[in-house]
Amino acid sequence: MTEQATDQDNIEAPKVEKTVGWWIAFGYDIFMMFIIVFNLFCLSANAFLMSEFGNWFFNEIQLPQVLHYYKTDLYPWVVKTESWFITFLIAELGIRWFIAIINKHHARWFFFPFIHWYEILAINPYLRFLRLIRVGIIAYRFHELGYKVVPDSIMKRVLFYYRVVMEEISDRVVITVIDSIKHELNTSSTHKKIIHNLVDHHREQFAQTLAEILQEALATELKAQNTAITNGVGQIVRQAIEDTPQLTQLLRLIPIAGSMIENQIQNIGQQLGENITQGLIDPFTQGNVQSPNSTYQLISTKLSQLNIDNQKLEELVESVVYESLESVRQQVKVKQWQIELEKNDQAKE
Repeated sequence: MTEQATDQDNIEAPKVEKTVGWWIAFGYDIFMMFIIVFNLFCLSANAFLMSEFGNWFFNEIQLPQVLHYYKTDLYPWVVKTESWFITFLIAELGIRWFIAIINKHHARWFFFPFIHWYEILAINPYLRFLRLIRVGIIAYRFHELGYKVVPDSIMKRVLFYYRVVMEEISDRVVITVIDSIKHELNTSSTHKKIIHNLVDHHREQFAQTLAEILQEALATELKAQNTAITNGVGQIVRQAIEDTPQLTQLLRLIPIAGSMIENQIQNIGQQLGENITQGLIDPFTQGNVQSPNSTYQLISTKLSQLNIDNQKLEELVESVVYESLESVRQQVKVKQWQIELEKNDQAKE
């Protein structure tokens, strides 16, 4: 099985204080497991013997007298014992319910029949097979206590198929719900209102998340590129001064000091560009992810308050909703039990 199942198998059985009451409950579970299995075995045998197939079978092996003896002498006792057994189950269930109320096993006194629904239904003669659920629960309880009532290989196999059944049922339910939502969005005239309500409900969360993203991504990158940006802007201003022919011609009219003044103006312009750029960048680099700066918060708030009564924006939001539903649907359709089965087959190879 999977590594998770292996880890669970390696977990030691929980230590339980084995008092007199514990041993009584333990012995009672064994007794109930035995009589339920024996009862179902007798009923299965009775169903076979009383069927047309049973008649044919005993005629074929030339023992019709045995079948006749069973029908005339033993069958009435089977009916009586089944009636007694049903009466016993009803009384036993009532006593356990009373004990559960006295000891407050559940939050409310009426929870007991809902938790033990399979036992109540199993009283019905047509639902006798549900008694096996109680046998399985008792066997699993013994398994958790460290008593290997059922071999590990069989237990793993049963748990695997239990997960298969539960996954298939849950997948069907989820896929049906998703398809119903998509159908409602496609056919309902109020689906736009639903989407608008969905967006309005998450505007504050969207603003907070966007501010944190801006603080984490943009502020960090601006800090990293701060020197390169300021130097770049300074070089641009210097180059702009150099590329201004009117200034160059004017400074050349000044003898000797003209070139020095031109160079000094270029340096001043470069520093001025760097300082202005630094001043523009600093407000965007302040703050942290937990407390984004006011600029990012303002930007995020304004963006979150956008009116989505716009065709393109509505189409975008609808696309996000539909694709999200489809992504969940595709993920649910992945059968985890098949993946587990393939892994087991590869491990055996």
